[in-house]
Amino acid sequence: LLHDIIPIGIRSSKLMALALALVMTAITAVSVALFALHVWWFPVNITLHGPAIDHQFTITFFVMGTIFVLAQIGLAYLAWRYRSRNDGRRARYVLANNRLEVAWMVAAAIIFFGLEFMGFQTWTRMHYMGPQAHALRIEAWGEQFAWYFRYPGPDGVFGPIHPSLMNDAMGNYLGLDRQHDPASRDDIVTATLGIPVDTPIELILRSKDVIHSFFCPELRIKQDLVPGMKIPIHFTVTKQALKEHGGRYEIACTQLCGMGHYRMRAFLQVMTKKKFQEWLKK
Repeated sequence: LLHDIIPIGIRSSKLMALALALVMTAITAVSVALFALHVWWFPVNITLHGPAIDHQFTITFFVMGTIFVLAQIGLAYLAWRYRSRNDGRRARYVLANNRLEVAWMVAAAIIFFGLEFMGFQTWTRMHYMGPQAHALRIEAWGEQFAWYFRYPGPDGVFGPIHPSLMNDAMGNYLGLDRQHDPASRDDIVTATLGIPVDTPIELILRSKDVIHSFFCPELRIKQDLVPGMKIPIHFTVTKQALKEHGGRYEIACTQLCGMGHYRMRAFLQVMTKKKFQEWLKK
């Protein structure tokens, strides 16, 4: 009886190892195909800096994808090569290869810092340009669970914020004292982020309460809002934005900020310069 059962056990272990190797290979092939065919990919880009962001992502995906494929193929091979043979052999301890470990650590560091260096200039242009003379300055405020956007008005100056005056029920979302602060009288606060095309924008991100995250995929911008900090983002929207979705794009909060996080969203409305001025006056 044992003479008949042992060959069956050997065949079973071979089939299991082969099935595991084939499943891992299939998962790898499907994963690569989904990226290669752009089944789930970026939405349309509407900014000048977008191509650089997309290029950086493509390089990162290619490098990481190559490592992923090699690792999965190696794992599938090892699952088959070292399958159980039901021959009574005991497991044995194998010492690590220190040279191989050091080589892999150095290679990973080179790849990491190389990708970081490649994306540094684009990131710097978005975050650390400093004030631009002709840039339209807009504040984006996040609170649980809404967005507000403030424009400085004709004087080009934002009025001071008074936390003690913040009252959503009275419509004073940002605590402006329009009676005593001259710079606040012409400030405009909206629930929609209106932007003209071909105009440098300095979007200043601020939070009223907890950490939020400003995310608009078409702008290629995703940045946290930290309470007590003013975080500037610089970008310019192209005319391509007017051709897609009527110039209207969703802005979402992608940092879990409380029970109402799921409904914290607003919209970006891209307009021609003339329509933007009309919208702002209205």
